Amino acid sequence: MTVIQALRAGGIQIVEVHNHSLDDQPRLFYMHFWANDDAVKLAQALGAAVRAHNVSPAS
Repeated sequence: MTVIQALRAGGIQIVEVHNHSLDDQPRLFYMHFWANDDAVKLAQALGAAVRAHNVSPAS
């Protein structure tokens, strides 16, 4: 499941996806999202999105 799919499944709307630079390495994208719902439900959706990005801390 991708990050966007995880957010949408949790009732969180994606407002915008964009980048700030054409030549950044690694390529970075910024996502703006919005939701207004039960705090526990939103926290669970955000947790699923964080797990979906499949990135580990450098340390």
